[in-house]
Amino acid sequence: MRVERERGVGPVITAFSGGGFKVEAGEFIGVYRALRIWPDGSEEWAPPPIETLTIEALGPLLAIEPRPEFLLLGTGATMQRPPPSFVRACEALGIGVEAMDSRAAARAWAVLRGETRWVVGALYPL
Repeated sequence: MRVERERGVGPVITAFSGGGFKVEAGEFIGVYRALRIWPDGSEEWAPPPIETLTIEALGPLLAIEPRPEFLLLGTGATMQRPPPSFVRACEALGIGVEAMDSRAAARAWAVLRGETRWVVGALYPL
């Protein structure tokens, strides 16, 4: 299931559920184990192991317009560093990477989107 919403705050992560995330956007409520989220929508994500993460694994997330300021990378229940090659590839696109555990990334999403910052998120399951 894919959620779309008008520009503004966008989809809101309202809870952690079953090792994943509950997302609300208007009247739609979705529960995702792993999540890609952007200012206009969200969708289920089947991530590769963090140590093999590439920008291609994020699909169209980094190609939204305008280009996001940075990517909130939720690495699961604990903070893990993404591969340096992944970080370099994002930075080559002008997109910073902020890696943190997925709960912290969900909270950061709420704060940053509340400020209408143009960011995207890729959150691994908890």
